Amino acid sequence: MNEKIYKRKITDEIVSYFDTDNIIVLHGSRQVGKTHILYYLADLLKKQNKKIIFIDLEDGRFVELLDSGIDKFINFLEGEGIDKSRKTYVFIDEIQYLANPSPFLKLVSDHHKYLQLILSGSSSFNIKKKFTDTLVGRTVDFEIYPLDFSEFLDFKGIQIDLQTKSAIHASRLKELFREYILYGGYPKIVLEDEIARKEKYLGQIVNTYLKRDIHDLAQIKQVQKFNRMLKLLAESSGNLLNIAEISQTCGLARETVENYLFILENTYIIKLLPVFSYKAKVEVVKTPKIFFYDTGLLQTVWLRNLTGNILGNMFETSVFSQLIKKYQVDKIYFWRTKRGQEIDFVVLNKQEILPIEAKLNFRHVNRSALITFCRKYKVKQGAVVGLEGEKKTAQDLWPWEINNLM
Repeated sequence: MNEKIYKRKITDEIVSYFDTDNIIVLHGSRQVGKTHILYYLADLLKKQNKKIIFIDLEDGRFVELLDSGIDKFINFLEGEGIDKSRKTYVFIDEIQYLANPSPFLKLVSDHHKYLQLILSGSSSFNIKKKFTDTLVGRTVDFEIYPLDFSEFLDFKGIQIDLQTKSAIHASRLKELFREYILYGGYPKIVLEDEIARKEKYLGQIVNTYLKRDIHDLAQIKQVQKFNRMLKLLAESSGNLLNIAEISQTCGLARETVENYLFILENTYIIKLLPVFSYKAKVEVVKTPKIFFYDTGLLQTVWLRNLTGNILGNMFETSVFSQLIKKYQVDKIYFWRTKRGQEIDFVVLNKQEILPIEAKLNFRHVNRSALITFCRKYKVKQGAVVGLEGEKKTAQDLWPWEINNLM
């Protein structure tokens, strides 16, 4: 490739699994940058004079080759000049295209230790369906998300210390974070300067996702109803999920809505955030909140175009997007009592509990729920994340300071 290959934060962790017996698997939505991470890793190995083979399963010839079995695959590698006395790193992009990858991957892992497989796939649902129990203990999985804010700055070639105390730098970071909220963190969108092209590319991501992933996985026949449901979900990002309302509004059976939600979660479009609770009798424990992973995609699905304005739930979704990239997905919750007190996010990290409120403007923060939560769970302090107005306490943070919370 002639274009610049950017480093993502997660690559250092992936590299730590090189030269192990693990099959490395990257999961993530389309256009999130999985292929470029593979290119980066392959380039890194080339510079170390390692032997690499790169297979793109968008090319049907390779799908046919790998589906034909291990013997033909090994014959192909021998034709590529591999040396069985030294390690060869085999990159396979879009592994979900294989009809039955598990037996193939198991044989490589068990009987060809001179090969290390580094795979990517666009659908966790499809991969989980095709990866059988025979691969348990043989794979190590990495979730690839859109860029976080520091990666956003790197891709734009902007160097500003995120710990800056400078008012001038903080003002510039606010301006950049507004751009990050409006257009999201998909690498191609970040690298594009023209707003019209950003809009077009985001539309293409939505259309490709709908046509290639959802239609294939869920075999959707009622396309208009599904599209209406997706728009309702975008409108609801950051709010409680109301399946009954969605079912009634879209004319879909509850079971169908739940199936679509499952597919949307496992193709990295939405996340259903569970309630944090130690006492089920006091707190709402059944209704999750819904979030889109990317605010640019959210805006495209919701409003069809990029408005240039940060609307309602977009800021809270951007904070969720930052948190999910910093902490594991199963460590983030929200809190809500039957009396209506709510904390936007509760992050668990080892033995530490951190409640977080997200408000676009610090002036609009009501801290009573934070105080109640901290007393109830014996937490020392919570945090408020905002973008506009003035900080009022030491626990008030700009969104780019989230990484320093715990």
